[in-house]
Amino acid sequence: MDHLIDELIKLSFAEDIGDGDHTTLCCIPATEMGKSQLIIKEDGVLAGVEMAKRVFNHFDPSLKVTVYINDGAEVKKGDIALVVEGKTQSLLQTERLMLNIMQRMSGIATTTRKYVKALEGTNTRVLDTRKTTPGMRMIEKNAVKIGGGVNHRIGLFDMILLKDNHVDFAGGIAQAINGAKSYLKEKGKTMKIEIEIRSFDELEQVLAVGGVDRIMLDNFSTADTKTAVERIAGRFETESSGGITFDTLRSYAECGVDYISVGALTHSVKSLDMSLKAC
Repeated sequence: MDHLIDELIKLSFAEDIGDGDHTTLCCIPATEMGKSQLIIKEDGVLAGVEMAKRVFNHFDPSLKVTVYINDGAEVKKGDIALVVEGKTQSLLQTERLMLNIMQRMSGIATTTRKYVKALEGTNTRVLDTRKTTPGMRMIEKNAVKIGGGVNHRIGLFDMILLKDNHVDFAGGIAQAINGAKSYLKEKGKTMKIEIEIRSFDELEQVLAVGGVDRIMLDNFSTADTKTAVERIAGRFETESSGGITFDTLRSYAECGVDYISVGALTHSVKSLDMSLKAC
């Protein structure tokens, strides 16, 4: 999927620079050389260092990047994460894109790490969702992994997730599951099948049909989640989803679910504050 990241970088520069960074071009000679440092301005988890290197290299391969703190490290206000040196024009024109990506990724990694730590001592893992920024999914999901979370699926192509609408349009639980199994056999594909359920009646239908890898308990209370997990009794993986907040996260984990999916990891995080300054 590297080609998608390359396309994102290319599009982002086209969006930002257009026919030229006239502010830089009007006052900075093409021959001038400089050096900038990435300063962390609040505590968190650093993510996007490798992406920053790709951004710099894409725009100007002659830029030299020295990394002092790697992806996944916990950082403090005032830390210097990296230094980049080379043509001053290049430093100025790559600054904003690099910061936009690193601040976003670090915000996601920081939030994810918080959720992961809240689950310590349980067997539950935190999952992301497809609620990502269009075009930035690959880097946002990478940030979740850097923060210690697990990618649920990358897109619609690498796992079958039969959600409520699929079940309703297919005509029911059995029709949806059997359709998925037949499709995979016909296409010669091997991938996991997960099905979302909304009630204990739907749970019983899934248990009767079988043929899935994971059952998603959608908007179940903690009491109902515990009952459902006991009913499933290890036959399938279990996932809790819907309406789960940081404050209720651990109570769901203590019900014994294998996974908890959290859209907030990517759709409503605060970017981590940092800046690139001349040094």
